[in-house]
Amino acid sequence: MLRSLSVLGLAGTVLAREITFPPVSGVQHILADDGGLVPGGDISAAMYSGLLTFANLPYVHCLAADGTEVEKYDIAIVGAPFDTGVTARPGARFGPTGIREGSRRISPEFSWSVYTGRNHFREWAKIVDCGDAPLTVLDNTIALKQLDKTHRVISGRKGNDSEYAVPRIITLGGDHTTTLPALRSTYDHWGAVSVIHFDSHLDTWDPDVLGGGLSHYAGVNHGTFLHIAHEEGLILNSSIHAGIRAPVANKKYDLKHDRACGFHIIKARDLDRLGVQGVVDRLKERTTGTRVYISVDIDVLDPAYAPATGTAEPGGFTTRELLTILDGLSGMEVIGADVVEVAPIYDNPGETTTLAAAEVVRSLLSLMVDTPVKGKL
Repeated sequence: MLRSLSVLGLAGTVLAREITFPPVSGVQHILADDGGLVPGGDISAAMYSGLLTFANLPYVHCLAADGTEVEKYDIAIVGAPFDTGVTARPGARFGPTGIREGSRRISPEFSWSVYTGRNHFREWAKIVDCGDAPLTVLDNTIALKQLDKTHRVISGRKGNDSEYAVPRIITLGGDHTTTLPALRSTYDHWGAVSVIHFDSHLDTWDPDVLGGGLSHYAGVNHGTFLHIAHEEGLILNSSIHAGIRAPVANKKYDLKHDRACGFHIIKARDLDRLGVQGVVDRLKERTTGTRVYISVDIDVLDPAYAPATGTAEPGGFTTRELLTILDGLSGMEVIGADVVEVAPIYDNPGETTTLAAAEVVRSLLSLMVDTPVKGKL
């Protein structure tokens, strides 16, 4: 019996069909005629395979220990996997991974814009992915201090372009609390900035209101971080919200307090009256002459376009409207940015939210490349 099986096995080997590979294609894996890799062929940048980085950008260990030589960069992508400051659905700790997955179709080699004819990945700035900040999931206070240090280290390295020595950072959230450490970092290098805040919620709530006055710990969350940033002197009184539509807790106090924190408001339905260009003009007028930090809560989009978020509010912008508004801000001195509140567990099989978030990050990168900014080391 054993002899018969071995003969059958041999026969199977002899009769196996020989596989013939098609001619080599320039957009697929590089293969030789014998099915092996072409000597010297580099398939490390093949899309949908290998380690996951934003837009298939090179990974740099930006958080390497002191004394370690680190490759220089001008713009850094960093993930902030933090979601224990939310008041609704959790899940945004997986946002950085989700946004990177949504960017898999993007590559620096295949990014010439049909609108502008430019490829911002191939201009002066060296853009890299630094991975995620190492954050504890058990203590918000410690996690935010870890994120503070992450921003200090990454922004504290010298840029690749010697004329623009301070690298700029785009943060992948994480819930919106993660913007506070980013603003602390930008203040160190550029001073107080105007914040353009795309969101359906104000996020300037008094910690005694949204934290309930229970503790300092409870008062630091994704709805109070702009109040705290104002309190710390990180932002200018020329800041502005866009896309606001969520209800407030107190019809007089919340809006008055928001103005005291330095913000004007463009409500979501104002887009119907002003048009996209009108919104762009309002944002530019409000922040003119200042350096700008752009924070995009993905819930500024209508849930039809971004269901994967913790506090969804119907009646928001479309993805196309948001991207057009962002592209219209070209010329601003954008010194930092983020895309937050992406919670992939609530997305649909088409990855609607993560695809939109990835495209928003690409627009933010373009704004930074369009206008280099000098900062102090």
